[in-house]
Amino acid sequence: MDQKLALAALSALGQETRLEVFRLLVQAGPAGIAAGVIAIKLGAVPNTMSAHLKILSHAGLARSERDGKSIRYFAHMAGLRNLLAFLMEDCCNGSSELCQPVIAALTCDC
Repeated sequence: MDQKLALAALSALGQETRLEVFRLLVQAGPAGIAAGVIAIKLGAVPNTMSAHLKILSHAGLARSERDGKSIRYFAHMAGLRNLLAFLMEDCCNGSSELCQPVIAALTCDC
């Protein structure tokens, strides 16, 4: 991940509603969640929620699929892993093996 994309991801998560959306997407797992359901759960206006979802998608943290008449959103776990790897790239003064327990704890099959 390059610095520009890392900044976009951090900026996307640095806004309260988008952080809540991302956490909902993570909770939903592989089943994802419909955009309308996200808006209802968070008490947001649908077009405002659409803008938040677009920002998360452009930041590499969410992806979408058409599901009939609605759009289902999913957490893009590879994007999150890439962000965390970027943040920890030079950890522990070059002794990356010290960070392996943290990296292992963040690795999932989703």
